[in-house]
Amino acid sequence: MKNGILTAVIAIVVVLAVIAMFIFGSYNGLVSSEENVNSKWSQIENQLQRRADLIPNLVSTVKGYAAHEESIFTEVTRAREKLIGAGSVAEKAQADAELTSALSRLLAIVENYPNLKADANFRQLADELAGTENRIAVARMDYNNAVQAYNSRIRRFPTVIIAGMFGFEKKDYFQAEQGAKEAPKVDFSIQK
Repeated sequence: MKNGILTAVIAIVVVLAVIAMFIFGSYNGLVSSEENVNSKWSQIENQLQRRADLIPNLVSTVKGYAAHEESIFTEVTRAREKLIGAGSVAEKAQADAELTSALSRLLAIVENYPNLKADANFRQLADELAGTENRIAVARMDYNNAVQAYNSRIRRFPTVIIAGMFGFEKKDYFQAEQGAKEAPKVDFSIQK
């Protein structure tokens, strides 16, 4: 009888240990996944900030050639400030779309000023902006991939139970606003 009780106690302890290891492993995996999403979001913010830092120089350069285009400069500045002040993923995505739209209008103005297109400072800023746009696109893709992996993980059984117990919630994707799927067509080539 003592052996039967001892065996039952050992079996219960083993089962509890396995359950505890599962809970700890699932929790730690969820923490790692969530931190990966946060890291990827941080990279988007880093690149958006880099773009926001380039914009005043670009506006100043264009202003020197197209001073009478004041409304577009105001629009770009307002959109930049909105992006910097945005907090949530959805707010950042909306502000980013507005800034992208304003920038495309600003860059379209350049077509009317051949001397501006030939300006070395403008060309350097345009190249930096194009590179930053590419980095933003890569950072968005990396973030959305991390969100997809995290969201899938917290919805799978039995991890969904652990996620619910510890308050892990679904993350939002960084989605383009409607109309933002088509890139503006801007040509900076110098025409002779």
